[in-house]
Amino acid sequence: MGDVLLISDLASRTGLSIHTLNYYLQLGLIKAEGRAPRSGYRLFGEDTLRDLERIIELRRRNTPIREIIARKSDGIL
Repeated sequence: MGDVLLISDLASRTGLSIHTLNYYLQLGLIKAEGRAPRSGYRLFGEDTLRDLERIIELRRRNTPIREIIARKSDGIL
Protein backbone atom coordinates (compact mmCIF):
# COMPACT_ATOMS: atom_id res chain seq x y z
CA MET A 1 0.00 0.00 0.00
CA GLY A 2 1.29 3.48 -0.88
CA ASP A 3 0.25 6.42 1.27
CA VAL A 4 -1.76 5.36 4.29
CA LEU A 5 -4.77 7.49 5.15
CA LEU A 6 -7.01 7.50 8.19
CA ILE A 7 -10.70 8.29 7.95
CA SER A 8 -9.93 11.78 9.30
CA ASP A 9 -7.46 12.26 6.44
CA LEU A 10 -10.14 11.28 3.93
CA ALA A 11 -12.55 13.72 5.56
CA SER A 12 -10.12 16.63 5.42
CA ARG A 13 -9.02 15.89 1.86
CA THR A 14 -12.54 15.46 0.45
CA GLY A 15 -14.59 17.79 2.62
CA LEU A 16 -16.91 14.93 3.52
CA SER A 17 -17.88 14.32 7.12
CA ILE A 18 -16.68 11.25 8.99
CA HIS A 19 -20.36 10.36 9.37
CA THR A 20 -20.76 10.33 5.56
CA LEU A 21 -17.58 8.30 5.13
CA ASN A 22 -18.83 5.74 7.66
CA TYR A 23 -22.12 5.61 5.73
CA TYR A 24 -20.22 4.94 2.50
CA LEU A 25 -18.31 2.19 4.32
CA GLN A 26 -21.59 0.59 5.42
CA LEU A 27 -22.91 0.74 1.85
CA GLY A 28 -19.73 -0.85 0.50
CA LEU A 29 -18.83 2.16 -1.66
CA ILE A 30 -15.44 2.35 0.02
CA LYS A 31 -13.50 -0.13 2.08
CA ALA A 32 -10.61 -0.06 4.50
CA GLU A 33 -7.47 -1.79 3.33
CA GLY A 34 -6.54 -2.83 6.82
CA ARG A 35 -6.15 -1.69 10.40
CA ALA A 36 -3.29 -0.12 12.29
CA PRO A 37 -1.76 -2.78 14.54
CA ARG A 38 -1.64 -0.75 17.74
CA SER A 39 -4.58 1.61 17.47
CA GLY A 40 -6.94 -0.51 15.38
CA TYR A 41 -7.74 2.53 13.23
CA ARG A 42 -8.95 1.70 9.74
CA LEU A 43 -6.40 2.42 7.03
CA PHE A 44 -7.22 3.55 3.51
CA GLY A 45 -5.15 3.95 0.37
CA GLU A 46 -5.02 6.50 -2.41
CA ASP A 47 -7.41 4.33 -4.44
CA THR A 48 -10.11 5.03 -1.84
CA LEU A 49 -9.47 8.73 -2.24
CA ARG A 50 -9.91 8.41 -6.03
CA ASP A 51 -13.16 6.46 -5.52
CA LEU A 52 -14.42 9.21 -3.23
CA GLU A 53 -13.58 11.87 -5.79
CA ARG A 54 -15.69 9.97 -8.34
CA ILE A 55 -18.53 9.55 -5.84
CA ILE A 56 -18.43 13.27 -4.99
CA GLU A 57 -18.63 14.17 -8.67
CA LEU A 58 -21.57 11.82 -9.22
CA ARG A 59 -23.37 13.26 -6.20
CA ARG A 60 -22.78 16.78 -7.55
CA ARG A 61 -24.58 15.62 -10.67
CA ASN A 62 -27.47 14.45 -8.44
CA THR A 63 -26.80 10.78 -9.13
CA PRO A 64 -28.77 8.74 -6.57
CA ILE A 65 -26.80 6.66 -4.09
CA ARG A 66 -28.53 3.51 -5.39
CA GLU A 67 -27.17 4.17 -8.87
CA ILE A 68 -23.67 4.77 -7.50
CA ILE A 69 -23.90 1.47 -5.61
CA ALA A 70 -25.01 -0.27 -8.81
CA ARG A 71 -22.10 1.26 -10.74
CA LYS A 72 -19.69 0.11 -8.03
CA SER A 73 -21.16 -3.41 -8.17
CA ASP A 74 -20.80 -3.42 -11.95
CA GLY A 75 -17.19 -2.24 -11.66
CA ILE A 76 -17.81 1.02 -13.50
CA LEU A 77 -17.40 3.50 -10.68
